[in-house]
Amino acid sequence: MSRADPTLRRPRRHLHYDALVGLVRQRFEELPEPRRDPDFSLADTLMAGLALFSLKGPSLLAFMRRAVDHNWRRVFGLRAVPSDTQMRTILDDVDPNRLRPVFRDVFRQLQRGKVLEPYVFLGGCYLVALDGVEYFRSQRVHCDHCLSCQHKTGAVSYYHQMLAAVLVHPDFPEVIPLAPEPIQRLDGRDKNDCERNAARRWLRQFRKDHPHLPIIVTEDALSSNAPHIRDLLDHHIHFILGVKEADHQHLFEQYQRRLETGQVETVHEDDASSGANRSWTFANGVSLNESNREVIVNLLVSVEVDACGEVHSWAWVTDLTLAADNVRQVARGGRTRWRIENETFNTLKNQGYHFEHNYGHGAKHLAVVFASLMMLAFLIDQVQQRCNPLFQKAWQKEGAKCALWEAVRHLFASFEVASMAEIYGGIAFGYQRPTLRPLIEPATARSRTDTS
Repeated sequence: MSRADPTLRRPRRHLHYDALVGLVRQRFEELPEPRRDPDFSLADTLMAGLALFSLKGPSLLAFMRRAVDHNWRRVFGLRAVPSDTQMRTILDDVDPNRLRPVFRDVFRQLQRGKVLEPYVFLGGCYLVALDGVEYFRSQRVHCDHCLSCQHKTGAVSYYHQMLAAVLVHPDFPEVIPLAPEPIQRLDGRDKNDCERNAARRWLRQFRKDHPHLPIIVTEDALSSNAPHIRDLLDHHIHFILGVKEADHQHLFEQYQRRLETGQVETVHEDDASSGANRSWTFANGVSLNESNREVIVNLLVSVEVDACGEVHSWAWVTDLTLAADNVRQVARGGRTRWRIENETFNTLKNQGYHFEHNYGHGAKHLAVVFASLMMLAFLIDQVQQRCNPLFQKAWQKEGAKCALWEAVRHLFASFEVASMAEIYGGIAFGYQRPTLRPLIEPATARSRTDTS
C-alpha cells in the first residue's frame, strides 16, 4: 500500500469492513438464544446469512459448500458453520425486529466518524427517502405473513414487501440505509398490511432509535395524504412530498387562484451550460384538500424547459416555509427521492445482490430476515464505497460492481485470508498466484507410471 497515494490517506478504520463486521457480530451475540444446547449459535447463523449477502452468493447451497472454513472464522467470526437447511430452520424463528439495533449501531459509527456531516441538507436536517418495494412473489410458496392478491383467473399471488428508508443527498451517490419496516400480514390479521401502516410503524420506531435526529422525509405522490402528514408532524419530522394535480384538485385550485391574482412568487433561472430554463413558483399556507382543511401545507411547482423545448414539471407539498432563497434546494430535495429507486432498489436488483431471488421463504420470518440481512450487507457496502479507499481501489480495478463481487467470492473461496481488507488489497494491487498442486495424484500421471 503506497503512502504516496492520496486516495489512501487518513482511512477511517473503525468504518472499514472488518471493523463493522466485528460490531455486527457483537450485537448478534447479545441476542437471546431460545434453544437449549444448539449445535449452531444464533449469532453464528445470523453472521453466516450476512456473509452470504456480503459476498453476493447467487445460491445458498452452492455458496455454503464452496467457502473455506478458515475464512468463515477469520472474516466473520463463525465458530461453527451451519448448512443451508440448518440456517433456514434457525432464522425462520428470528423476530426481524431483533435486527433493528444493528442498523442503529452502524449509523452511530458513521456519526462518530463525522461521515454524515456533509449529508446535512437544509436547515440542519438530513434528507431521508422513504418508499416501498416488493422482493418476493409466488403463486405456490407462501407463509402466514404473506400479502396476497387474487387475479381475475382465480389464481392467487403471494408476495412480500418492505418499506425502505435511506439517508440521501443530492451531491452524493452513496445512500445510508436505515432499518427497514416489513409490509406483511400481521399476526391474527386477515387483511393485507399496507405502506401507510408500515410508515406509521417506521416513524414510531425511528423516533425511538433516533429521538433527536433532525430529518426531512421525501416521498412520492402516494404519501401526500392527511393521515400521513399528521404522523410526520406528530414525530417532529419535516417533509417534501410529491403531489399530482389529478389527485389534489382542491389544492391546485387554490394555487391557480393565487396565481391569477399575483399572490404567488416565482424564481427564474437560465442555465447557459445546458440551455435549459427553470422556474420555481410557490405558495405558502394552502389546505391539502377539502376534507382536511386544517392540514396546511406549502406548495412548490417546478418547471424546466430543456434546450429542445420539452417541458418537465414537478410539484411538492412541504411544511418548510418557502422563500426565494430556498426553493431551489427544496426542489432538489424532492427530486433526490429518486436515489431510493436508482441507488438502492436498482442496485439491489441489478448489481449482484439478487434482491428478488428466493433464498428460502420459511413458514414464519425467514423471508423477512433474509431481506433485512441483505439490506444490512448493502449498508456496509455503501459505507465502504464512501469511506474505504481500499474498497474504492478494488472497485476501480474491476470496473463494475458485479465483477468486484465475483472477484471477492473467488478469493474468499480459493485462499485462506485473515480479513476482508486482504481480499480488497489482493484485488486492488494483485497477489501471488501459487502453482496448483493436487493432494491426490492425477489418474493420468498414475497410468503413465504403470505403463512404464
